[in-house]
Amino acid sequence: MGTTATTSESKANTRPTIFAILAISAAASLFLFWLIYQHPAADAASVKLPFLPALNAILNGLCATALIVGFNFIRARNIAAHRASMITAFVFSTLFLISYILHHYLHGDVRYPLHAADRSIYLPILASHIVLAIVALPLVLITFFFSLSGRFPQHRKIARWTLPLWLYVSVTGVITYVMLRLAQGR
Repeated sequence: MGTTATTSESKANTRPTIFAILAISAAASLFLFWLIYQHPAADAASVKLPFLPALNAILNGLCATALIVGFNFIRARNIAAHRASMITAFVFSTLFLISYILHHYLHGDVRYPLHAADRSIYLPILASHIVLAIVALPLVLITFFFSLSGRFPQHRKIARWTLPLWLYVSVTGVITYVMLRLAQGR
């Protein structure tokens, strides 16, 4: 009976935190949609900080690298190195988000050229990237919550979904950047 009570208590103790994570993630997603599609660009000419899109791609690439390294560490049962790698990935993702917000605040939405040859490939990749980024945000936060609070069985269960989504979002962030730059002739 003690195990059942402990499991019920554990679920009850996590509910407020998970609800808060979901609420914060929804608010962040709504804010980003507003920023990208409604807020007028502060620097539409892209004079200020024109390097931000490249920085975003670099941060996404570094995050993907840290995720792969962290995955290899956990498979080797090197928990300390896994934790360090995943925290590194989280830091790169956080820096990406800050840079991404600043870029869209300054420059607004950057559209793919209408007549570019690879538009039919780019748009589905971008759409999946956006949708899965929205899904990945709360999963990443919940996965970290379970890990940092010592709830390792729950951490392992959700990390199996979080890792591939987070990795896909990071990699497709780099791919969409490269495709957009190539289509723009830069």
